Amino acid sequence: MNLSIKNGPHQWIAGPVRLMWKSEGAPVATSGRKSIPAQKDGDDVVLILPDMEPYAGLEISIQDGNPCDKIMRISDSGKGTVDIICSGKKIAGYHYGGNVVRPYINPIVGPYGKSVLRPPAPEGNPENIDHKHHRGIWVAHGDTNGVDNWSEEPGHGWTVHQEFTESLEGPVFAKISTRNFWFDNARNRKILEEYRTIIFYNIGTEERIIDHFICLKATEGEVVFRDTKESGLLSVRVMPSMEVDKGGTFENSYGGINEAECWGKRANWCDYYGNVDGKIVGIAVFDQPSNFRYPTWWHIRNYGLMTANFFGLSDFTGDKKISGTYILPAYEQLKLHYRIFVHAGTTSEARTPLRYLNFLNPPEIVKVQ
Repeated sequence: MNLSIKNGPHQWIAGPVRLMWKSEGAPVATSGRKSIPAQKDGDDVVLILPDMEPYAGLEISIQDGNPCDKIMRISDSGKGTVDIICSGKKIAGYHYGGNVVRPYINPIVGPYGKSVLRPPAPEGNPENIDHKHHRGIWVAHGDTNGVDNWSEEPGHGWTVHQEFTESLEGPVFAKISTRNFWFDNARNRKILEEYRTIIFYNIGTEERIIDHFICLKATEGEVVFRDTKESGLLSVRVMPSMEVDKGGTFENSYGGINEAECWGKRANWCDYYGNVDGKIVGIAVFDQPSNFRYPTWWHIRNYGLMTANFFGLSDFTGDKKISGTYILPAYEQLKLHYRIFVHAGTTSEARTPLRYLNFLNPPEIVKVQ
């Protein structure tokens, strides 16, 4: 298969694109004499397109070949943790064991070998860490059919791992898909089913691009997500040294800076950055236009929390007459897609706005034959 690639009016920074490719073989992609990283994902092929100037073109050929080295690997500890390995180095961990209140990602290791996530509180929280339920990157809501599936205070709900439904390794990405059940405190009343897919890409640098998909299914009857700021269907807690009070900064897509200008506001993305062991690193979350109530509101704090929250409207507006409560009808589903971007430097230095435009508007791909 031959492809003609045409970039749009913005610079393209090397990153993933996908297109349909139903061949059974392993894809081998080239542009002239240069290899283009490629990996099969179901009926698709995922390519890492190189940097391209505005309106630039590129010709690519894809053929069946032998499987390439698994640069991106998945390693299950057998103790409730899966490690994501890139070129022999751990770049992320996914925690799902029986003692985990809600599955979460921690760490994410990006530029300079630094993690951007606060290490999780040890069992029992002997160090009295604030908000012990902020465990890295997680999915939670504070009032789901009356159950607190946000905190870890007495009476909290649970998200319980059931199985891994898919795991893929290869030169371009590592992908894990899971099936989880949301339960009440006693773990005997099931509220809904959650399907989570996380794709960690190898883009050829220490920057990280991660696609995070969530599907919530009302398998037990209707689900009421009540209005509360204690929510994030994608939630992040950054490394303590990145917090605003420690000299860090966060920005949103409208130019808002820190809590006074970003908390409770709508934005296409938010980006939190700061110092980790003498290096400036950051993590951004991108909202996807097909997501519910796009662009989302943000529960984002100077003390290091960043969540995409489209439920807490009464808190965000200060008007109790405005409600963000949402009823998911019985047997229907709510699908969400967020992209996580881990980078070096400030929002400006990392070109986060351009990365977001790349996310929304990848180069056009035309099949020549």
